[in-house]
This record gives sequence, structure tokens and C-alpha cells, in this order.
Amino acid sequence: MSDQGATPTPSLPPPTPTGPPPKVTNRGRTAVPISSSNSDSTDIPEFEPFVLPGPRGFPPMTEYLDILDVDMMRRPEELNKKQHHTELFNSDYLIVRRGQEFQVKITFNRPYNPATDKFAVEFVIGSSPQFSKGTYIPVFTAKERPSPWEGRATDTADNTVTMGITPAADCIVGKYQMFVAVVTPLGIRRTRRDNSRDLYILFNPWVSADAVFLDDEKERQECVMTEMGIIYHGAYDDVAERDWNYGQFNYGVLDACLYIMDRSDMPIINRGDPVRVTRKASAMLNSRDDEGVLVGNWSGEYTYGVAPTSWTGSTDILLSYANSKMPVCYAQCWVYAAVFNTFLRCLGIPSRVVTNFYSAHDNDGNLRTDIILDENGRVDRARTRDSIWNYHCWNECYMSRPDLPTGFGGWQVVDATPQETSDGMYRCGPASVKAIKHGQICFPFDAAFVFAEVNSDVVFYSRSKDGTMEPVKVNRTHIGRMVVTKTPGDVTRRDISDNYKFPEGSTEERTVLEKAEEYGCQREKSNPPVADVDLVLPTLEISVGDDFELSLEFINRSTQRRTVEAYISGSVVYYTGVTSFEFLFRNPTVKIGPNQSVKESIMVESKNYMDRLVEQANLHFIATGKIKETGQIVTAMKVVTLHNPKLTVTVSDGGKVHEEMTATVEFTNPFTFSLEGVYIRMEGPGIMLPKSKYYSLIPGSSSLTWTEFFTPQRAGRSRVIASLDCSAVRQVYGQASVTIAP
Repeated sequence: MSDQGATPTPSLPPPTPTGPPPKVTNRGRTAVPISSSNSDSTDIPEFEPFVLPGPRGFPPMTEYLDILDVDMMRRPEELNKKQHHTELFNSDYLIVRRGQEFQVKITFNRPYNPATDKFAVEFVIGSSPQFSKGTYIPVFTAKERPSPWEGRATDTADNTVTMGITPAADCIVGKYQMFVAVVTPLGIRRTRRDNSRDLYILFNPWVSADAVFLDDEKERQECVMTEMGIIYHGAYDDVAERDWNYGQFNYGVLDACLYIMDRSDMPIINRGDPVRVTRKASAMLNSRDDEGVLVGNWSGEYTYGVAPTSWTGSTDILLSYANSKMPVCYAQCWVYAAVFNTFLRCLGIPSRVVTNFYSAHDNDGNLRTDIILDENGRVDRARTRDSIWNYHCWNECYMSRPDLPTGFGGWQVVDATPQETSDGMYRCGPASVKAIKHGQICFPFDAAFVFAEVNSDVVFYSRSKDGTMEPVKVNRTHIGRMVVTKTPGDVTRRDISDNYKFPEGSTEERTVLEKAEEYGCQREKSNPPVADVDLVLPTLEISVGDDFELSLEFINRSTQRRTVEAYISGSVVYYTGVTSFEFLFRNPTVKIGPNQSVKESIMVESKNYMDRLVEQANLHFIATGKIKETGQIVTAMKVVTLHNPKLTVTVSDGGKVHEEMTATVEFTNPFTFSLEGVYIRMEGPGIMLPKSKYYSLIPGSSSLTWTEFFTPQRAGRSRVIASLDCSAVRQVYGQASVTIAP
């Protein structure tokens, strides 16, 4: 019976698949898959015939040139690694830098005759090598055979030819496979795939043709070769130091850095461009939207990972990510910056960690950090949304910027801390430091965001009962108070604020801010009259657990009597400026005679703040007030970073390479209460791999001693860095300098 004209039967659609969606491929869109993994490879045939074989196959090829051995000259003491500044890498592979000649020795079965014998050294990277894409590069000794890489026979002795090969100064950075191919009348015969002949090619800041060329040997040594870092934190008038082992030459770190680019699905062909590499890496160092390296956590709760303050170096983090294929817990801004610094230095891009004190996190791009006061001059915390980080760490990396007008190359800001999205992802940079200084905030990438971090104004608004707001004070110098980095070749800090901004109040600064406004940054135009009473908060150096006196000075600069109804607030804050708990509030009325000053003292007892301290032990005092006679507002802010106890680190004398030594960490709990769940970490660049120890309990006033054996791997000056971390006290550090003899 025919079913023509039958009514279709309605039914439910098939169930929606659960779980993660399948990875979308390029099938149907490109002829071959886009190569985006350095670890993928392709099979290269050992023999490529020119003609079809006869019924008995190819005749014996014994009369033709054949390859017996290839010496990559890859040992640290040999010429290649020394000339390419890669001898410190703990790797058995050859590691060279682009734009500079390296040598390999090829041994044939008979003496090489340039007139009749033809051979090529072939380099392959990725899964679909193509000559036109720069992923398959044959290199010849004969100049008449064109190749993007230069080749020459530097020496011929008996059956051995020493070949000098110069990779192009803009070639792809990564791990290559190498083959030697010989042309015979019957076809091309080449060496069998051999992992020991793989080589890494890195960026080269020593060669002027490379985009990352840095013409300053002292800076190059610091920003590429130095593993020992100092990261600055605390407050601008009480700067603290955090030692860090970048460890860019440690075993496995280079492979981990290449894995980060693989994990991002970055096409292989883009990996020779430092602008693209650094922009992609700034997204991949955080895990917010791409399962990147580090999970950010500012909450103070670190049960499921390592507290950011506990890390002492980058090695553990990068190796953990590469081995587990999972983001590592946890990080805050200096951890992101430190690990990013390792990534950049490892690949050969000159880089340094920079700290900006009083860094604005401007949520709406208006170059204003708004603090709302009520009609009486008290801070309205419920309506104050913008935050001022006590400090913020980012990176600068050095490169040319062919995508920008001439003059905007050099140092570029990159920031992996996830703050705001850029082109849909949590990343920042590279942004030209010169563009930031000169107000050219339209230049890619994210120059406007960094400009706001160092140039925002702090605007105090008085909010009336009907909701209207009036600016009553503008502080144009608080944000970006000081930008610092480590001095090259030294353990001191260098103030680089002048790289980011012209002197406050100068003609140049006004011109720059006007230019920034042309590109859409809105500043606070009003200039409320300056109050004739100054309010000064003192600079204090206080240890955790101390009682102390806070002395505020009110200075009357007028010839008339003044009465200030003041509000003094003390809060425990995160280093991001976010308030955790208000432990102090006073509202004195202060009377000041003409041209006189009055001090108002407040006793701060540790019992009021100790139980509420969050990591980094920051106290934020803000004093505001209204002058009764004039209605003007006075304000002052001060961050007090409480000083933590220290670790004592000692190292045994007479250190020599490959001879066992000891490092000892000592700590005394200075508090009356016990410390629980304590982790101690210790490591040293080039001398000690990361080690850790756990103590479930350290009773009050008791001491501990931990001794570890280690064997230095290389000579020179270094440091042993140690950290102690638990929920009750963070950022307890110690270090010892050590000199290792050859």
C-alpha cells in the first residue's frame, strides 16, 4: 500500500549531546591541516626515487655518496653553544640562535667532491612542512642553489665536511628536525629520523637583523642570561624585595615554553614574530579563558594549591603545567610576571619584571579613580568601586615594532595578570612604552589601559543626599608614584618612572594628557579650590604583631582659625586595594590656630588587626574631613606594609662544582600562637633544584632547623632562596649568597 499523502509524525528532537564539544578542525576549509604544534612531526622518506624501480628493484647504491655520521657539535664546551650563548641550558640537544652561524660535521663513506657530489642539510618543523611557509628549509653548500638560510663548507678533512649554517634572522622559533640528503641519479637518499639530531632555534638579541636585537651587552646579560631575579613589592615609601629563580636554563623549561605555544594552537608559521609570540603568551600565562598556565587567586584561601606567596621560582610551575597539562594553582601579579619573564628569557626575548607603585585598575577607561565621600566627608565604601593596587607587576620585553611608526620600538609592556579583556581574551600588550609616555594610546596593543595604570587621577566626590556628586579634591600625583625594576648586573633597584611619564606638572605632561584625550580618554577637568589645611600621615615601619602610634598632623596655612571634623579609618586590605575589614574608626574634631599645626595621635593595638590580617599584611589608613569654616575637604591616604619575620639561610663554605654542599634554613616563631600547615621552599639558580618541606605545627616561640644537601652544577655567584608560608603568616623570606668555584 502506498504511503503517499501520509501525514508526517511529529517527534522529539534527538537529545543534546553532553560534555565538551568536539574540537573543530580545518577539514573542508584548508587543503592540509594548519600546523600548530611543535611536537607534531611528519614522516620524511629515507629515499625519494626519481624513476620507478625495475622488476628487481633499484640496483645497489654503494657507488654513490652516503652519509655515515652527523655530529651536531652540541656539547656545552663546544663552539656552537658558546658562540650562541646557550651553554647554560641543561639540555643534550643543540640550541642555537637565529641569524648566526652554527656548525655541524657530516661524515661520508668517501671524500666529498664538490664538483660531482650534491647534498643538502634539511630542516623541518611542524606536521606539514612547506618550503613556501618556512617550515621546510633545505640548505646547500653551493651558492647557486637559493635557500632562505645560508650554508657553506667551512672545512673538509678526509671523509668529513664541516658545514656552516646560518638560519634566517626572522625564521620560526622552535624545535626543528634535521636530515642530511644526498642526490643520486636514482633519487634522493637521506638520513634516518634521529631524535639526537633535533635542534632548537631561539630569538637572537645579539644579532642586529633580529627583531629582538638589544644593543647593550650589560642589559642583554641581565635580561636574557640572568636567572636570579628581584621583584619589588610593598609600598612606594617602604619598598620590599622578593628574590625569584627564573630558571630559564633548567632541564625541561624550554620544552615547557614551547608546549605553552602548542597549547594555544598558535600556528607554527607565526612563531618567528616576537609581537605575536608575546601577545599570545600574555593570554596563555593565565587560565581565565584558555586553560593557560596559572590560576589567579586573591581570596586568601589556597587549600587546593600553592599560595602565591609560597613560590620561589618558575621551574616547578612550568614543569607542572607541561607534565599535568592542567593549570597550576595559584598566582597573583608577581607570579604571572615572574613566570612570563622565564618564558621570554628562555626563548631569547630580552625581558624584565617591572613594579608600578599605586597602580590604577581603571574599570571604565576614564583616567579617573573615584572615591565617594558623604556630605560630612566620610568615605562611602558601598559606592566606591575603583581600586588602587598598592603595587602591580608586569613585564617589559625588547623588540622592534614594524607595525607602528618609526621610533616606537624598544621596551614594550606585556601583562599576563587577568584584569580586563583585550580582543575578547584576558591579555595585555605588547604596548610601546614610548607610546605610553607620549600619549599615543591608539597604538596597539592596549596602550590606553597601561596609560591609565600610571596616569589616572584620584578624584574625591562629595555625594549629597539627592545623589548628585561634586568633585571636591583631585590628586593628580598619587597614581603611578614610582616604576622600578632591577638594576642590570647589580642587586639594587632602578627607578624607570621617566620612561613612562614626563615630570608631574611639566608642559610635556600637559601636552601628553591633551593628546590622550583626543584619543578618547576622559580626564577630570575640574580644579576644586585647594583647602588651606593640609593633612599629613606619617611613614611607618611596623612589624606584624606590634602595637603602634598613628600620628596625624593637621597644618593650618591660613591666617584664621580652622575647625576640621575628621574621619580616620584603618582597614586591613589586600594588596589590590580591596578592603577586607575595617578595624579602626575615629571622628575627632580638630581645632587649629592660624598658621599652626596640631597632631592627633591614635594608638593602634595589634589585637584589633592580627586576627583579620590577609596576606601581605597591608593596613590602609585614610583620613578625610570637612573644614567647618569653608566647607572644603581635606584627605590623606597611607598604606602601611607590616614587616614579617625573616628566615635565616646559611650555606656551607668552600663550594665547588659537582661537590656536595649543605644549605640550612632556620626560623623562630615570634608569636605566642602556633603556626599550622607550614610549607618551606628552597632553591637556587644553577645550584639547587626546588625542594620543599611541610611542618604540621610550629608552636609559639619555638624554632626549627632544616638542612638540605645539594650539588652545584656550575660555577659563579648565585643565591639560595627560601620561603615559609602558612595561613597565619605569608611572605616570610630569606636568602644567602654563595660563590661556587670551578
